[in-house]
Amino acid sequence: MLSPAVTPPTRPTAVEEIAEALNRIVPLQGLPFEDRVWLARHGEEIVAKAGEVLFEEGAPAERMILILKGEIHVRRQQGGPMALFIGRAGQMTGVLPYSRMKGYGGQGFAISDVWALLVPKSVFPEMLKAIPTMGQRVVSTLLDRVREVTRIEQQAEKLNALGKLAGNLAHELNNPASAAQRAASSLITELRANRQNRFKLVNLCLNEDQVRGVELWEQKVLSRKPPNQPPDAQEYIVREESLRTWLVALGCSDVWEVVPQLAEQGITVGDLEELRSLLGANEVCVSLQFFARFLRSSRAVETLINSTDRIFDLISAIKAYSFMDRAPILEVDVPAGLEATVQMLQSRMTNVNIERDYQPNLPRISAYGSELNQVWTALMENALDALGNQGRLKLTCKLEGEMMLVEIWDTGPGIPPELQDRIFEPFFTTKAPGHGLGLGLDNAMRIVRKHRGHLSVRSEPGSTCFRVRIPLDQLQAY
Repeated sequence: MLSPAVTPPTRPTAVEEIAEALNRIVPLQGLPFEDRVWLARHGEEIVAKAGEVLFEEGAPAERMILILKGEIHVRRQQGGPMALFIGRAGQMTGVLPYSRMKGYGGQGFAISDVWALLVPKSVFPEMLKAIPTMGQRVVSTLLDRVREVTRIEQQAEKLNALGKLAGNLAHELNNPASAAQRAASSLITELRANRQNRFKLVNLCLNEDQVRGVELWEQKVLSRKPPNQPPDAQEYIVREESLRTWLVALGCSDVWEVVPQLAEQGITVGDLEELRSLLGANEVCVSLQFFARFLRSSRAVETLINSTDRIFDLISAIKAYSFMDRAPILEVDVPAGLEATVQMLQSRMTNVNIERDYQPNLPRISAYGSELNQVWTALMENALDALGNQGRLKLTCKLEGEMMLVEIWDTGPGIPPELQDRIFEPFFTTKAPGHGLGLGLDNAMRIVRKHRGHLSVRSEPGSTCFRVRIPLDQLQAY
């Protein structure tokens, strides 16, 4: 059903003039004039202003649309702003003979002033008899339309997967990057503070015995290994308070800046008494202030090293996942690919218990590594969706004859038996509108078949398993 805004022109165009305009419709080019006159007489001429809605998403599709002038955009409202189709002057669209189209897949609206001829499907049988070549022209148009829609949907699926991957990476990189930033800021603060403090150290004029004594004292307290378990909060507060009291009694200033680092290092009042036996009160205060800043700087450097190591590990995982700078076909370590995929999805696995069962010393297989990782990603994402990002995920990799077998198990609610035969169909999805296009498992199936492998599923409540089998031998795989 077309929108009420779409109306016939105030002054109908002559049939012969419409027939001439129909020759600009690409699928109808070369059609005899009398056949185009037949279409003009049996069609309904309509016009629409720019911005007007021609039809709504889900409305019954009952007419073939021959666009004589203007441009029409069809957008899916439930799936976001992605353009499904752009119809321009010279195109044949809408419902066509032999098409199984029942309703419009999106909202159609005019981008510019539109002039079109509508042919109702009630006259399709008569049209095919009156214009024998029309069947071939329609079939060619249908094939082009299917290819174009499939291409657009596949591109949208890839962009959706890329968006998820980027989100996961952003989440994983944010923590070490933030920690590195904080550590660098703290390190700059401590370096500036010690630069201001250097004259106080010089003015102490310590003799060689005192310098040697302070060095030995620092080495002793620095050699203490931190406990495996963090200290009891009450014990830590008592230690901090005893150090603060001792330093205040000694006459030190800025005690609040020194005490937390000394307590964290495990320094006690007895250690301070030992240092006091070597130095005077002012020398102790200045030395401890410098030492506390050294401890903070050292921890900032350790944080920088750990954070950058984590970032490097993530970048290595990205390169392993995408097989960057490598040939498309190569010897692939399947368990390593599974682990790289887990790294990519780590932000969704905080509450997921991952079990691994990898057979030792598995051989490498000849494959398209980055494409296989797309398979693992699709299967793991489906498992995480089923688990609601919490539960148990099991990854198995082993030999089965001359095949490499990978199993991905989850403890989700399972796939209903009536849907198990359909989940690999393109565009079939059980997710809510806008949350999936139904191409993830279809793409996984295509990649597995490209490797001459087999992808299957076995599911019941509480236990779902996707099984992928790929030949080991390159001659069998390609």
